[in-house]
Amino acid sequence: MPLLLSGRRFREDLEQAGALALYAPLEGGAETRLLRRLRAAGYGAQITSARGLGDPEAFLFQSHGVRPPHLGHHSVGRGAAVGEVQRVMPQLGALLEGVKPMVLWLLEAQVLSSAELQSLCTLTRREPRLKIVAELGGARSLRWRPLEQMVAA
Repeated sequence: MPLLLSGRRFREDLEQAGALALYAPLEGGAETRLLRRLRAAGYGAQITSARGLGDPEAFLFQSHGVRPPHLGHHSVGRGAAVGEVQRVMPQLGALLEGVKPMVLWLLEAQVLSSAELQSLCTLTRREPRLKIVAELGGARSLRWRPLEQMVAA
């Protein structure tokens, strides 16, 4: 398994494409090794789930509002029926302040629409230090493709 020993080909493909769609074996382990190799090469890393991502650009780069879940028996007074909006800091804002490149590892990215995947590709072109790895499902062996090819298909 020379791929998992160095991770060089994965890193080169990630740097060239900006965003990769990853299919990993369901028993796990391979993606963790790749992430560790990226960190050793000087990348900062942020792991998050794609579920509940909403608008990727606002969630990752802008301060945005989030409402608490509606649990049924709430007052409809000043907070309306669904509660007050809470301001949330952007997830990647402070992490991109330095000069080192950043990889955003999205778990369960198969729930994202093609428009959301395309916006992730656009983000990597706009911010060249940001690289995105989207786990789009399982496979018998570890494989990846540029995310733009997956969106176009």
